Amino acid sequence: MTETLTYRHLFGPGPSNCYPEAIAALGHPVLGHLDPLFIEILDRACDGLREVWGTKNARTLPLSGTGSAGMEAAFVNTVGKGDVAVVAVNGMFGERMCEVARRAGAEVVRVDHEWGQPIDPERVASAHPSPKVIAAVHAETSTGVRSDIAALGKLKGDALLITDAVTSIGGLELLADDWGIDVGYAGTQKCLGVAPGLAPFTISDAAFERRIKDPQSWYLDIGLLGGYVGAASGSKRTYHHTAPVAMIASLEAGLGHVLNEGLDAVQARHAAAGLALQNGLQEMGLELFAAEGSRLPSLTTVRVPDAVDSAAVRAYLLDNFSLEIGSGAGEFASTVWRIGMMGPNANPASVVLVLGALKEAIAKAPRT
Repeated sequence: MTETLTYRHLFGPGPSNCYPEAIAALGHPVLGHLDPLFIEILDRACDGLREVWGTKNARTLPLSGTGSAGMEAAFVNTVGKGDVAVVAVNGMFGERMCEVARRAGAEVVRVDHEWGQPIDPERVASAHPSPKVIAAVHAETSTGVRSDIAALGKLKGDALLITDAVTSIGGLELLADDWGIDVGYAGTQKCLGVAPGLAPFTISDAAFERRIKDPQSWYLDIGLLGGYVGAASGSKRTYHHTAPVAMIASLEAGLGHVLNEGLDAVQARHAAAGLALQNGLQEMGLELFAAEGSRLPSLTTVRVPDAVDSAAVRAYLLDNFSLEIGSGAGEFASTVWRIGMMGPNANPASVVLVLGALKEAIAKAPRT
């Protein structure tokens, strides 16, 4: 039996609401994953991903899985038993990098930072004299903090730089080639305005040559996956797996929206919406969590006022406005809210809606 689903205003840490073109593409006729028409769609999606990644890497493609699959692919293809992985940790996803690298067999050198603060590139780069990889999160989804990946890239030496760009791709400046990113992964469900399910991934030729030739994951073996998108053997493609054709068509359409609007314009729109939200929250008397000067425009973290029941406020927003914001992460789960302005939601009307609804919810929610 078909039920009518309630529309949600998705202002949490992700997923965000989708661009109309991305939703419409999900309803297109399904093509075979080897159909020449689908291959054209895949190629256009890969070209679009190069634009938003700021790279010319041949092996730039949508992995069949969410951003976490991208993280796993980044490590299983670059580190094996005994390889040293220096990982900057300033939030949950830096911590997750450590665990994924450990399971891949790496000797993990963890460089901890206070949550809410950006990473210190010099401290990260000097943590070990000769690591195989250095890894950091560009836009830490758990804390709303942006770190200077370009500065880290200048200090990486011979190490391969792995970067998590899940909450920045498509909404913030991202220049993989200029910044020295060797391996990058992201997600579709945030600033790109596409549903969850794919991991935009890129790896440089130099990193590919230094990859683990027989990684523990067959499914995420970038050597095999590169063959499917035509990177390994020119126009000849090798079958790997049944690609999620509808999701890739949706990604191509979402990228089309972003690139037709213009990357600079999209980034400016995200920046304006994020700043307006942060200013409005402070005018309400609320305290922002992330360090000033390093706050993400796409994801704002704000401290829950004393004696206010965080879960009750979020439930009120969902019940009365069909509006979702996120709780905090880790030890800040009940003391921080995470509010996203991503994809089509990054606009002035969204800011007005969120601020008005949140003000009412705080006033009416029970106290702890």
